[in-house]
Amino acid sequence: MLNLVALGRRVQGLRHDRRLTLQQLADATGVSVSMLSSVERGRKAPTVVVLARVAEGLGVSLAQLVAEPDDDRVIVRRAADQETVEEPGGWRRTILTPVVPGVNFEWIRSALPPGCDAGRFPAYAPGSHEYVVVESGTMRLTIGDGSVDLNEGDSAYFAADVSHAYANPGTGWCAYHVAALIMRPRGTRPPATGGR
Repeated sequence: MLNLVALGRRVQGLRHDRRLTLQQLADATGVSVSMLSSVERGRKAPTVVVLARVAEGLGVSLAQLVAEPDDDRVIVRRAADQETVEEPGGWRRTILTPVVPGVNFEWIRSALPPGCDAGRFPAYAPGSHEYVVVESGTMRLTIGDGSVDLNEGDSAYFAADVSHAYANPGTGWCAYHVAALIMRPRGTRPPATGGR
């Protein structure tokens, strides 16, 4: 059975490698932008005719396009696909890592304007971990009832099964990275990642 998510990643990766927009690939193949987008997101099973057109438009054979690689352990998330979210209070965050089903790891870059408090975030399930590295500026990291100020180049680790918060007490922007391994109880949906 064809793995639609893996196929979508291959189509998107080949398209990005060739520096093609969805519209350009649509023009080259005669396949609509909406169909191409659905294929890339793994939401639609394309017909063989559509797959053949897409393969031709990407300059690969149909067999190369649909073949399951022996080692599908590398997933690339291009910079253009990294969504930056503008949060209330003027701070922003970008999830840098690819989304991998079944893997609860995220690497996030956030930037807080001067004096910004990103808010308090709830405790995650036991076994959750976060690592924080300050790229520039000053950050106040609050874990439970305690807090620590981190400066440019400083890093910290904490068990993320307690409430935690990020704030910028400084007069300039603070940019920092969080690497998080978030455990979730069985049967629950992942929470929207917060202020990391």
